[in-house]
Amino acid sequence: MIADVFAEAGAEGFVHAREIGTDNEFCHHADDPVVLASVFKIPVAVAYAEEVAAGRLVETERTKVTSQYRIGGIGTAGCADDVEMSWRDLALFMMTMSDNAATDVIFHRIGQEAVDKVLKNLDLHRTRIMGCCEDLFASMSADLAMTPLEAEEALGNPTWELIEKLAIVDPERTTSSTPREITTLLEAIWTDRAAAPEACEQVRRIMAQQIWPHRLSSGFPADVQVAAKTGTLPSVRNEAGVVTYPDGRSYAVAVFTRAKALDLRQPAVDAVIGRAGRLAVDHLRSTS
Repeated sequence: MIADVFAEAGAEGFVHAREIGTDNEFCHHADDPVVLASVFKIPVAVAYAEEVAAGRLVETERTKVTSQYRIGGIGTAGCADDVEMSWRDLALFMMTMSDNAATDVIFHRIGQEAVDKVLKNLDLHRTRIMGCCEDLFASMSADLAMTPLEAEEALGNPTWELIEKLAIVDPERTTSSTPREITTLLEAIWTDRAAAPEACEQVRRIMAQQIWPHRLSSGFPADVQVAAKTGTLPSVRNEAGVVTYPDGRSYAVAVFTRAKALDLRQPAVDAVIGRAGRLAVDHLRSTS
């Protein structure tokens, strides 16, 4: 059934779901490598929160997001002028609206090593973070032999010939993981094993404030809490998060897709993330 819903939406799908605190799981290509896109911001958020919990970063201190980070998009990344914010507000923007500039400022402050440590501590050996957002955009420009502005314009009307040149949509050449490893990370966050308990609690709280309702949460009724992070690149639409039912049972769900068309708006693919996530969770609830 789940293969059929992806086919109907015009996409390939990769899914893993697990009930937190149990061995119950659902798999559909769960160990295939997938492009993370902005889902990589989840381990960045864990690393950030751990730095705060350890006293190495004062979250109320303010820092400036300058034109160096203004790479387009929303939040501080789309501001016309320099923005000064606290570290904790930048973390909020990074996770709730997927602000790329906020992500890069945080990433440069905490460093690649801190992010890698989160993955190493959980033995996520198939998860690879290759820099921050500006590194991904630089890779895109290099692959297309274009300036960032030229590349952005070209991707406004993309072709498969263009997309196939991009390392950022190839899990073997970019930031990547597997659906199973991402739900492993999520379960560790929800059980206070990914970092200090107060750090995990902060990440959970921020993820519960995500503003996007069109993917994972679209598959669940209003009384189910969804705390998640989206990820989007040309042909790639993802979301990973935890859904918690009124009865207290929680499920880590990771849904990754690759669309078979290049339309910039693909509501059917967005919606299939919620539908596939619901099918996976319904299966777990009906068999345990």
